[in-house]
Amino acid sequence: MSTLLSAQSLRVETAFGPLFSDLSFTLKKGDRLGLIGDNGCGKSTLLKVLDGSLSPLSGNVTVANQCLLARVEQHLPDALLSMALLDAVLAQLPALERDSQRWRGESLLASMGLSPQEIALTAATLSGGQHTRLLLARALIREPDLLLLDEPGNHLDLPTLLWLEQFLQSWSGSFVMVSHDAALLDAVTNGSWILRDHTLHSFALPCSAARLALEARDESDALRHKAEQKEIDRVTASAKRLATWGRVYDNEDLARKAKQMERQVERLKESQTELTEGSQWRLALHGEELRADRLLEMEQLAVPPAPGLPELFQVPVARLKSGDRVAIVGRNGCGKSSLLRLIWRAYQQESVSGLRLHPRLNAGYYDQTLHQLPDDATLFDALEPFAPTPQDRKMALISAGFAWARHGQRVATLSGGERSRLLFVGLSLARFNLLMLDEPTNHLDMAGKEALAQTLQQFSGGVLLVSHDRALISSSCNRFWLVENGELSEWHDAEAVFERLRESVRHEQAAPVALNAAAEPEDIDALLERLIKLETQLAEDLARKAKHQKPQLQAQWREEIARLQQRL
Repeated sequence: MSTLLSAQSLRVETAFGPLFSDLSFTLKKGDRLGLIGDNGCGKSTLLKVLDGSLSPLSGNVTVANQCLLARVEQHLPDALLSMALLDAVLAQLPALERDSQRWRGESLLASMGLSPQEIALTAATLSGGQHTRLLLARALIREPDLLLLDEPGNHLDLPTLLWLEQFLQSWSGSFVMVSHDAALLDAVTNGSWILRDHTLHSFALPCSAARLALEARDESDALRHKAEQKEIDRVTASAKRLATWGRVYDNEDLARKAKQMERQVERLKESQTELTEGSQWRLALHGEELRADRLLEMEQLAVPPAPGLPELFQVPVARLKSGDRVAIVGRNGCGKSSLLRLIWRAYQQESVSGLRLHPRLNAGYYDQTLHQLPDDATLFDALEPFAPTPQDRKMALISAGFAWARHGQRVATLSGGERSRLLFVGLSLARFNLLMLDEPTNHLDMAGKEALAQTLQQFSGGVLLVSHDRALISSSCNRFWLVENGELSEWHDAEAVFERLRESVRHEQAAPVALNAAAEPEDIDALLERLIKLETQLAEDLARKAKHQKPQLQAQWREEIARLQQRL
């Protein structure tokens, strides 16, 4: 297997110390790697070093002569915002080749699921999903052998994330992808690089298996470190005893042996197994059950993007009680966040027709824009609405990694990740009956996402969660509200919702290709396979005793079976 890229002894430092040091590795043809690690550990910096846009303090990167490398940035360059999508893609080619390669650019954008009308748009008008497709097209027009992808799934809605997964599964080249989405990485990678404690841990395993392997290695290191420390303590005690005897009995041999043992202790300490520094902060949210039939009730509720504007969708009937953990899913722009903002306005005593809240409700809200924290407030003062007691705030900040010297720092000076952490600290100090979370994982790393999922499972109040993170939705929610075609519908199976969204993506991709033609043979096979699976699930459920059947799932399966039969 030919080598595409190799790195030797890479070291990068910041004003606060080293990001990583002495990184050496090779990347071969066929490698499809996930680059994972905590926020701020240097993942994006490493990609910049690999593509040559950032020089390391020491070490070097060698790219094979036959390897063409392309990096997919997180953000589109400002110079391209006024350009049409096709021109932005062709800008990656030499000027003399652009006219002759125009057909390739059009074909590439069409294969990304973009319609001719969307291709004519300027880059500044794009949604998050269109943005990612354009960035991929700009990289792929050069036909690279190796792609460097920097969080391509960030801020994407769930249908576009599913499209990205399908695209990467079908792409034949190699890639290194920075991501905090374990489900995406497990689906598309065959290896993992974990950047931690300033070094790189490499595994020929997808993300979840690699993280388990690293945990097993950590446990083994901890046992080895404990045994080594026991030997160090034994030799240290012997050295002290011999040194004491040497002084008491004026014995040079005993004193010399004590010195030798002290030097042995130093050697043992130098070679002792190093343990991971770990993460300083542990996310935890504490709920309080409100004993009532419902925390909120919606009936014929119109959801506009803002007061006075036309509605985005309707809520026929929906209710939520303590213990309900509801995921609100759908495309970007369909109105999910607008629903949370509408409920928050109603909670703040604004009258909203079609929405009723329990009079004793105590609600908390994580706004994805993080505007709940005043820019001009200090970290200490920003937490006062969540915890009036100064000592509680002080200890919470310190335990979250904000040193005492930073407590007077202004919120406006924080990074996005730190601001998100500060808001979670506030939410963890209060005890809410209802928690509304709008895209809470945008600034969370994998450990933070897992901690959030675990704490939501144990949350005794009600939860409304807007997220595109499949792992978080599947593991922490027990009900699902799908916003689609201007209406909210309730589902009780996460996989059924995901499949519904996948189907909508496949339908949209197929539509521009042949509007009046029959489905391709492979499409028919996929539809038949799904139809048989659904009919089997329905038959098995109907064969159970009545008390064990799932009528709501049966209704959803029947609805999808009817749609599939119509398409076939």
